[in-house]
Amino acid sequence: MAEHKVSVDLGGKELTISTGKWAKLAGGSAVVQLGGTVVLVASSAAKSAKPGLDFVPLTCDYRERTYAAGKIPGGFFKREGRPTEKETLSSRQIDRPIRPLMSKQWFYETQVMATVVSSDQEHDADVLALIGGSCSLVLSDIPFPEPVAGVRVARVDGQFVVMPTFAQLDESDMDVVVAGTATDIIMVEGGCREVSEADMVGALDFAMQHIRAIVAAQNELQKVHGKPKRSPVAVADVSDLDAALRAAYTTRLAEAIRIPGKEARQEEIDIITAEAVAKFAEQFPDKADKIGKLLHDVERDVLRNMILDKGVRSDGRDCDTIRPISIEVGMLPRTHGSCLFTRGETQALVVATLGTKADEQRVEELEGQSWKSYMLHYNFPPFSVGETRPIRGPGRREIGHGALAERAVEPVIPADTHFPYTIRIVSDILESNGSSSMASVCGASMALMDAGVPIKAPVAGVAMGLIKEGDRVAVLTDILGVEDHLGDMDFKVTGTTEGITAFQMDTKIGGISFDIMRNALEKAHKGRMFILGKMHETLAASRPEMSPFAPRITIVNIHPDKIREVIGPGGKVIKKITEETGCQIDIQDTGEVRIAAVNLDAGKRAEELIRNITEDPEVDRIYQGKVRSVVNFGAFVEIVPGRDGLLHVSEIDWGRTERVEDVLNVGDMVMVKVIGVDKEGKVKLSRRALLPQPEGYVERAPSRDRERGDRGDRGRDRDRGPRRR
Repeated sequence: MAEHKVSVDLGGKELTISTGKWAKLAGGSAVVQLGGTVVLVASSAAKSAKPGLDFVPLTCDYRERTYAAGKIPGGFFKREGRPTEKETLSSRQIDRPIRPLMSKQWFYETQVMATVVSSDQEHDADVLALIGGSCSLVLSDIPFPEPVAGVRVARVDGQFVVMPTFAQLDESDMDVVVAGTATDIIMVEGGCREVSEADMVGALDFAMQHIRAIVAAQNELQKVHGKPKRSPVAVADVSDLDAALRAAYTTRLAEAIRIPGKEARQEEIDIITAEAVAKFAEQFPDKADKIGKLLHDVERDVLRNMILDKGVRSDGRDCDTIRPISIEVGMLPRTHGSCLFTRGETQALVVATLGTKADEQRVEELEGQSWKSYMLHYNFPPFSVGETRPIRGPGRREIGHGALAERAVEPVIPADTHFPYTIRIVSDILESNGSSSMASVCGASMALMDAGVPIKAPVAGVAMGLIKEGDRVAVLTDILGVEDHLGDMDFKVTGTTEGITAFQMDTKIGGISFDIMRNALEKAHKGRMFILGKMHETLAASRPEMSPFAPRITIVNIHPDKIREVIGPGGKVIKKITEETGCQIDIQDTGEVRIAAVNLDAGKRAEELIRNITEDPEVDRIYQGKVRSVVNFGAFVEIVPGRDGLLHVSEIDWGRTERVEDVLNVGDMVMVKVIGVDKEGKVKLSRRALLPQPEGYVERAPSRDRERGDRGDRGRDRDRGPRRR
């Protein structure tokens, strides 16, 4: 099969999609290229259907080969291992726009595998993988109704940019990925720096213009290389069982759905299901395994019709009301900042921890190595939904929800130059019944303010839902878990009072229109303002002081030439300062020194020691020094690590000191004052200058030897024997 290639102009950049040359044994394959970034995507499906499934067995995977950027993996194992966080998020990004379009009767194991084989380190490969995933399905024998495409949109200097480079993203106030068909939006996700709802709609409209061109290119490829499609699994006729179940249980399910509590509601539905199985299993023996799913469909229809016809939701709210909110801060005594955020039956315990530069996370990606000083991690333990399961590290959902919440709060985190701390936020979900990720965003803002982090403004989030049947549409504010499960959209919006900071939308239908998007954004804005008001009632601003258990970081800037003096030979000096003060010290090549200490006095002492090392001793300056050696004419005192001064015997006390050892011994700490620095840099010290002068004290007249100056260092002359005459 000959290679065929199509091209699309994206704002002056050429996007190419080709097929027919690579991975020809796969069900379908496509190679997508933008600049020097190339992604190979292949899709395949099992030859036989998996029995007993009632869901589409689709897996989407994204992997980056380090050779794509001319690198060899670091660490002991010189090959790629478990997926990185970036790879996990990109895998989810491929899955979310593709899954809603798959046939619900497709029960063949299906895998979409994207591999980054070349990276110019200017363009992100994730959106290219999304395009390739759709194209590989379109070209394969797997049923897929129409192509989807995705683009990344940025805004630089007020102008929208499609498929921006990493450098352009650094200058942009938005980073939004949009996926859709030629007519509708299916998925959106991204972060913004407090942009308006109108600007967001403008970005979506701009994205759709380019999405249509990419969809058209995929259709062109399909005409040339597309394979005949296989048929989904034939569904048995269960209309008689469905009718019997609806007649028997519609009313009871409607009553069960109206039970306010999630646990009580599910218990009643489980009772109804068990009763239905016992009642109809004998009457329909060949369809008994379908009873649970059919009852689920009845529950779905009852809930949707109740909302569309009566405007009443499962817990009795109307479409716009937000569940009761409770917020507590500072209830954990030893943490730096904490918040227990409860909205209805969703509860998040969010804790903020402040660390130093040594706590930053090193991130190695194809684009290069970077460091993260702000992290948000989301945990979803099974008890939060009354279940049990093995704990084997964060899954895709936990990584995805954490990334969304991290992106939402990031725009308000203070710059490192103003707040030189590493910040880690952890959200542990204690109860979950709808939008725990948005509870994490709200709780994160409150925990940061409780920790005394001077954030720009608090961020709140709200999850919107959608029920759509033909022309009947209901947009729901603050959705429940059942409304997410049985509804058509999960649309999360976060932001401050000034604008949107993060945005994520997934649909379970073929897409939604711009009218629905505008309506949802308007309602999300009202909901966000309401939640921000509740947060303001609890804590209006960041606390003026940090937790006493949080490290205090002081920044000292020294000349780069002085760095080696602070470190000392083999790190001797800096180790000594660390041992003496208990502080953590980090030195940058620029000469920036960060001192972190929980004890404020210890931090001041470390700062003093570093300044003493890097600044020349000044006359009249006072030091706390350590006696390094004692001689008959005085003592040598280390005033700063690596720098000694002479404390002459005459400067030890106001009275005469017969033996230095009577006053000072090696290892003693002594306060001294600099009384002189000669041209060679030798430092003269005085202890008596810091002692009160005795009453009636009279300074002795200098002896003949003292008039000549200090001759104490000539003691060795007396050992030379008789002088020649």
